[in-house]
Amino acid sequence: MTARRPRVLVVGGGRLGGALALSLSQHRWPVSVLSRTDEGQSRVRALGLKVATPRDLAQARVALLCVPDKAVPEVAREMARRLGRVAALVHCAGALPLKALGAPRGRPLGSFHPLCAISDPRDSLAGHSVAISTRSRALKAVLRQMAKDLELPILEVPEKRRAAYHAGAVLSAGAMVALMSVAVEALGHAGIPEEAALPALLPLMRSAARGMEARGLSRGLTGPVARGDAGVVAAHLAALPPEAAEVYRLLSQRALRLAVSRLPPEVLDDLTKLLNGR
Repeated sequence: MTARRPRVLVVGGGRLGGALALSLSQHRWPVSVLSRTDEGQSRVRALGLKVATPRDLAQARVALLCVPDKAVPEVAREMARRLGRVAALVHCAGALPLKALGAPRGRPLGSFHPLCAISDPRDSLAGHSVAISTRSRALKAVLRQMAKDLELPILEVPEKRRAAYHAGAVLSAGAMVALMSVAVEALGHAGIPEEAALPALLPLMRSAARGMEARGLSRGLTGPVARGDAGVVAAHLAALPPEAAEVYRLLSQRALRLAVSRLPPEVLDDLTKLLNGR
């Protein structure tokens, strides 16, 4: 694995596989995509990507497994039988350790997990981070070059801490969508339908993200907890349905920890008692 941009086989032509294959091919990496179904192969061709042939499998030096987590061990075993002896197996699952790939003798193993919520294969990866893991120095050099070309800042995650890393990633993406559903529910409780609530709230959420990006977590925090307005917080808790109110209370407790340095002791005490139900 000495080539700067070795031949890459992307296994799986879904959203992540398509996005990685498109991005790599746009940066002059030789890429082919392996998809088992006729429908999947049609999607690959529609993206302007090459459907992998037996020769592509034989010549590949890195196989990126872009398949569901539970499928990784089985697909890894299959690829270990079909690939050349020196080809690396690299899964793209955030939560899985390298041992999920098995222990094929002499074969480099790695992980390459972009921190990007991909809803379409044409989504850009540039500017997002990527978590990489491997014990092979040669494979690490390839994965780092891949990250550099795709403009992905690198996180190196210890194998024993992958679950905690992935939980944080999920909280910042899927859980954000779930949180938005609670916010939409709150507006619905005020008589505002979802088709009006969501487009009104999305720019607000984006403005909060820009504040975090510019000023960090504590200084980017806004709202009644940051202002120390216990009366508004109490009114919110009273106005919301029970489940939404509990989500609001738990997140406000977290917000209070971020705001503690800017609040007077008596205000901090009032908010603490209110949010703890005392």
